[in-house]
Amino acid sequence: MIQTAEILTEAQLSEAPVLYEQPLNERLRTLLRLEYLYQQFLFQADLPAQASSRVAISSILDIIAVLSRGDVRSDILKELERQLYMFDRYQDQPDVDRHRLQCVLIKLQNLRHELIAVGPQYLQPVRECEFLSAIKHRSTIPGGTCEFDLPDYSHWLRKPYEQRIADINHWMSTLRPLCNSATELLWLLRESGQPGKLVASNGVYLHCFDRDTTAALLRISLPPGAQLYPEISGSHHRFTVRFMQWSDVRNRAVQTSEDIPFMLTIC
Repeated sequence: MIQTAEILTEAQLSEAPVLYEQPLNERLRTLLRLEYLYQQFLFQADLPAQASSRVAISSILDIIAVLSRGDVRSDILKELERQLYMFDRYQDQPDVDRHRLQCVLIKLQNLRHELIAVGPQYLQPVRECEFLSAIKHRSTIPGGTCEFDLPDYSHWLRKPYEQRIADINHWMSTLRPLCNSATELLWLLRESGQPGKLVASNGVYLHCFDRDTTAALLRISLPPGAQLYPEISGSHHRFTVRFMQWSDVRNRAVQTSEDIPFMLTIC
């Protein structure tokens, strides 16, 4: 489970494969958005600059907005229960790595316990915080959180970092179990897939799923420095990948006519 944002140097990024992900259902879209916002929050919350605290607050408000759409807590709790059931069955398998299996089970059990502990009304404290509500309201206006609009926010940003991070962690205390659970579930899902080497003829690849296939996430990997990116469209029945040739920000990308080798993982 990721507890802090992973920071890669430019050298590491230049050597790493270029990875693109595409969710195939709404539940996965929600989990990926939560993961993205949580990683943004973790990175900015560790930095003492006022601008970083602003981004951390913005991330918190966006996380609240995502969690407010439907019963996300219940969906994640059900998925944790399903994963616990599946991994518990592996204990009877003779060739299983029991130490690793126990680590996964304990982690899932702890996440389930934390998620149950926050309760179904976990969003209420942050929703009722007048300070955050004022920032949320003014954030809909371009430049609406500047000093003359929200002098109390400006005053808070001038507080020592230790005080700001204490407040930030307090606001995140009921949101963190949801974010940690989403991150862990996505890690398990990604680890469940096996990458395969494929070729997109004339820059296009079409895949139809078997009737009994239950795919939720696509992962496409390209070599480091590739001047291409995939446009992916699909559902739980089929998907299409079109590889677009990047030029620059002044020109629209066009579909390549070359055969493109790539790695595909269906999770």
